[in-house]
Amino acid sequence: MYGLTRGTITLLGAGVAGLLVWLATQVNEGTNGGYWSAYGLLAAAGLTMAFSQILGGWTKWGWPRLSLNVFLLAFIPVLIAAGWVLVGAQPHGNWFRDHVRSWSDDLSIGGVVRDLTQYASVLGFGVGLVFGFTFDTSGPSAYGPFGRRRRAATIPAGGAAPPPRASADGDDKVVDEREPVPAGAPDERRN
Repeated sequence: MYGLTRGTITLLGAGVAGLLVWLATQVNEGTNGGYWSAYGLLAAAGLTMAFSQILGGWTKWGWPRLSLNVFLLAFIPVLIAAGWVLVGAQPHGNWFRDHVRSWSDDLSIGGVVRDLTQYASVLGFGVGLVFGFTFDTSGPSAYGPFGRRRRAATIPAGGAAPPPRASADGDDKVVDEREPVPAGAPDERRN
């Protein structure tokens, strides 16, 4: 059942991502506003693909949470590097584009930045995808959704004792399941 659910959600995510990519092709990139709209749609397509894996692979039954380590160590560097190229590739000059191009030449990476502008759409998609990777589901905790404390499982009064445990070699051993005695306290169990 897990494989069927994950496969179906992945297909649905790919369909939505494909629709977003197609919508990006319908935007006029001749202006800076249209340019950022198109690349925003591509980033949303990447985010959709990452979220489809979270939704389709919801095996831990927890709520999605942001992983700060992945956000800081992966997403922020990707955003800076890809954003640098995307800003430098804007169709019309402005303060940001002019400075990125000038700084790129000063850092001797202008050729790399110009080469990567041919693949700006991949970079936009990748920014959304890596941002989606910063989310994961965690297993159930003592606190449920919205910070409410979950009830602990209780054994009804007069409930059955847990079954005895058997060792791996089949030799049944007696297991003392009473409360441990604190260090230094007299152990009355030995009497």
